Amino acid sequence: MKTLEKLIAEKLLKIKAVKLQPSNPFTWAMGWKSPIYCDNRKTLSYPQLRNFIKIELARIIREKYEQVDAIAGVATGAIAQGAMVAEELGLPFVYVRSSPKDHGLENIIEGDLKPGMKVVVVEDLISTGGSSLKAVEAIRKDGSEVIGMVAIFTYGFDVAAERFKQAKVELTTLCNYDTILETALETNYITDAEVRTLQTWRKDPANWQPRIQ
Repeated sequence: MKTLEKLIAEKLLKIKAVKLQPSNPFTWAMGWKSPIYCDNRKTLSYPQLRNFIKIELARIIREKYEQVDAIAGVATGAIAQGAMVAEELGLPFVYVRSSPKDHGLENIIEGDLKPGMKVVVVEDLISTGGSSLKAVEAIRKDGSEVIGMVAIFTYGFDVAAERFKQAKVELTTLCNYDTILETALETNYITDAEVRTLQTWRKDPANWQPRIQ
C-alpha cells in the first residue's frame, strides 16, 4: 500500500507541479540556482487532485488540532488551498500578506481574526521557512495563537527546520523532498547520478553551482 507521501509525489510529478532539471537548473526569485522547481498552484487546475489535497490537509488538522478556531492561508500561493480547507472544516478563513497594503486600511491580515483565536496556518510550499514564519509572526502580533502549520510540500532544508523550532511552530506536510526523489527515480524521471546532484544541492542550496556540461 502506497503512503500518502508517495501518492502526493506521484501526482505532483505527473502534472509537472514539481520539475527536476539537474542539467538545466532553474533560478529562484532569491537568486539561487536550483535543479528543482515546485509550483503547487498548478494543482488547482486539476479538480480531483485539488480536492484530494484539501481533504488530506483538513484530515490532518482534524486529527492534530481539535481546538482550532480559524484557518489562515499565506499569500499568495496558499490562499486558495487555505480557503478550501476552511470550507471543508466549516471554519473562518483569513489570509496573510507578505507586506501590508499601501492603501486603504493597510492590512497585512485580510479577514476577521478575534484576539485569542487558535489558528492553523496553511502553506503550499516550505523552502527556507522565512515567508511562512513571517505570516505566523503577523498572526501572533494580531493577538491570535498559531497552534500549527500544514503544507503540501517541503524541501526539508536544515535552515527551515531550525527556524520552525526556534519559532515553536509544529509543521506537518503531505509530501517531502526525499519522497519526490525516490518516486522520480522509481519512474525513471531521473537517474542515480541526478539523484546525487539533487542531494548535493539540498545540503547547501545557496552556494550550489551546476556543473558545466
